Amino acid sequence: MTEDRKDEELDLLEERRADITSEEDFLEESAAEVAPSGVLDRPYLQSPENERPTSEEREEHFEAKRQEQEKTGVGVGVAALALSVISLFILPVIFGAAGIVVGFIARRRGLQTLGSWAIGVGVASMIISLFFAPFF
Repeated sequence: MTEDRKDEELDLLEERRADITSEEDFLEESAAEVAPSGVLDRPYLQSPENERPTSEEREEHFEAKRQEQEKTGVGVGVAALALSVISLFILPVIFGAAGIVVGFIARRRGLQTLGSWAIGVGVASMIISLFFAPFF
């Protein structure tokens, strides 16, 4: 059974090679198959000389990333998570609810991971407090 499958795969590869008309097509197709996704989208790989970005271009890129993070408000996500974690120890209903609300705000601003964690921890804190409230 495995030999039949290998034969089928070889036949498919031969058909694909027959469709390639020039060496450039083959190189482009091979590069697209081998490269991880997103690599060929980088502008310096698309340039004819395949030049690497200079240190100044890299610094500009990282500065733009930093400004984008400030714009999205990473602090909002951290605050949401902090409120949710605090709710595990003090006033779980109040801090948990605040952590959930701020977590949704963080998710809306693009901080999916921090917002989701804040929401999850806040909900867990509130549920845990419902189970332990009768004992205190």
